[in-house]
Amino acid sequence: MTSIQNWTPIATLDELWEGEVGEFYVGDRPILLAHLRGGEIRAYDGRCPHASYPLADGHVEDDVLTCGAHSWEFDLATGAGVNPTNCRLHSHPVRRDGDQIVVSLTEERSQQ
Repeated sequence: MTSIQNWTPIATLDELWEGEVGEFYVGDRPILLAHLRGGEIRAYDGRCPHASYPLADGHVEDDVLTCGAHSWEFDLATGAGVNPTNCRLHSHPVRRDGDQIVVSLTEERSQQ
């Protein structure tokens, strides 16, 4: 198996200000973008791993996201669960290309 990275523009810096999170889509797949204090950007699957609730509907304080459905908490810098600690968000590579924010949803392909 080999990994193939496909970089997709998903948002602009004007659409996601520092300290904010937002839900954006690659095709029909929701992606949560987090623009952390200090300027770093992170990309995660857009649904809570607990109950598939939209994470962008949660509350952010000090780079910790609290899911709006059942109050699970996640460290947006790492994706690690804060409460409970035995879960984590699925992350995706993200980078800036000028004012564009682009993500890579890595696909596994078998070699033939």
